[in-house]
Amino acid sequence: MVTKQFSGTAEEADLSRADSLAREIFTDIANKWAFLIIEALGAGTLRFGALRNEIEGISHKMLTQNLRMLERNGLVERRVHPTVPPRVEYTLTEPGRALRAAVSGMCGWTQRHLDHIEAARNRFDAV
Repeated sequence: MVTKQFSGTAEEADLSRADSLAREIFTDIANKWAFLIIEALGAGTLRFGALRNEIEGISHKMLTQNLRMLERNGLVERRVHPTVPPRVEYTLTEPGRALRAAVSGMCGWTQRHLDHIEAARNRFDAV
């Protein structure tokens, strides 16, 4: 799918349109790995290995792909230090920190409603 270039005001961004840049951005960031990366980087700058250790279950490939996507969307900054071997650090940009507030809210919502959701799943699966 080719994304239509966005021109106009932010209020005109339409998530319901298949060719919307707003929808493409939403699709990029609305995945579990992106949420977990944003949450982990909210505590501060991390190197790749430390970030991978913070997110149990993420593969090297998935972490790399999601970091590139977040960097492309301007939410994460990648800084390479000229050492041998090169030291690479990742940090949230200002828009990334703003998004983290929403991600943290979703994490809190999940924790507050976990018992209810688990009970609903058990009832549903029993049928």
